[in-house]
Amino acid sequence: MSTKEQHNETTDTAAEETLEQTAEQTESEFADQNEAGENAGEDARYVELTKQAEENQQRYLRAQADFDNFRRRTMKEKEELAQYASMKLIDQLVPIVDNFERALAAASSNSDYDSLAKGIDMIFRQLFQTLEAEGLKAIEAVGQPFNPEFHQAIMTVESDEYEEGIVVEEVQKGYMLKEKVLRPAMVKVSG
Repeated sequence: MSTKEQHNETTDTAAEETLEQTAEQTESEFADQNEAGENAGEDARYVELTKQAEENQQRYLRAQADFDNFRRRTMKEKEELAQYASMKLIDQLVPIVDNFERALAAASSNSDYDSLAKGIDMIFRQLFQTLEAEGLKAIEAVGQPFNPEFHQAIMTVESDEYEEGIVVEEVQKGYMLKEKVLRPAMVKVSG
């Protein structure tokens, strides 16, 4: 049960208890007054307690409406946050897309492949730096003991260089986003 639901249930329960107590108090006091024979005071007290019960009911209804409004507002805020959560990252990637467009335009007008390779390498480094700033990091694999949390073994191979259970080759890089594995590294393990 969420905190909001608990709060809503607590509010409902407290309001209901207050109304019940007021009703019980009204009935008890009304019965006591009847026994004492105070008819004139009975009517005034009954009116007062009825008015108090109505006020409590109105307070309860207002609190319920406020809580419903709060719930709707926070749900809308969550939806907006989810919709635009990647905005900062996209803003950082747009200049990299611009650089790719420039490199492609330069490649179509010039056949200097060394310059194209240097440009692509610079764009790759810019892209990786942007992703690192967001918490992306490559998983170290080769020479490390096989760990199924970080590595996905696709085959075992014989190796004179490494002892058993050590990653000897990385077939596909693995990545972590902050402290969570985004994609395990595909590796070959010495067997």
